[in-house]
Amino acid sequence: MNELVVKSLSASYGLAVAFTDVSITVAKGETVGLLGRNGAGKTTLLKAIIHDPELTLRGEISVNNVSLGKFPAYKVARHGVAWVPDNRRIFTALSVAENLDLARSKTAPKDQLDRVLTNIPLVEKLMKRRGYELSGGEQQAVTIARALMSAPDYLLLDEPTEGLAPLIVEQLQAAIGALPAQFDVGILITEQNFSFVTGLADRVHILETGQMVWAGPPDELVSKPQLIDRHLSVGEK
Repeated sequence: MNELVVKSLSASYGLAVAFTDVSITVAKGETVGLLGRNGAGKTTLLKAIIHDPELTLRGEISVNNVSLGKFPAYKVARHGVAWVPDNRRIFTALSVAENLDLARSKTAPKDQLDRVLTNIPLVEKLMKRRGYELSGGEQQAVTIARALMSAPDYLLLDEPTEGLAPLIVEQLQAAIGALPAQFDVGILITEQNFSFVTGLADRVHILETGQMVWAGPPDELVSKPQLIDRHLSVGEK
């Protein structure tokens, strides 16, 4: 089965344990949300999946039945996993077009750029602009578009709404919501924005102090305010 599978995974930075015994799956074509307070281990889980060299890992990570073992990050990417970090990391001295071209995979369809621009419409009008000329929302859209240029099977989105205006968040939610159907991509998304995740996800997981404490459909989570208060300290927005 085509899935990204994390099984009994633990991660640490030296002696500092980030999370323990975490298991999660993401199938192609679905969106899985990862919620939790700051410091719960959400970002570290995404970094563990791409094998950030700063982390020490125990457990299993596989993509489409292929074990990633101790693959370096570039080999993880070649197996179809694309990461969109929370700090965007676009090349500010390059144009948007150049940023996208650098990320194009040799195995991507010839019309991948056209498909990306159609599905992330904000990006098309920015193609000639340099990275340093973009607003935060524009940079986020470009970062997602750049990740899609590798024609990934799985997209890891880390806090995509951080620092963005409400109107941009709404536009971003609509664009991300269409990606699984348009690109047959599985999405694992971490967020502090509760309504953003529950509005997108097919399933939601909650991390608390490095432990997976709840998993289920978003409607079930929304219907349990006591659970939300206990693990997230937020109400429905």
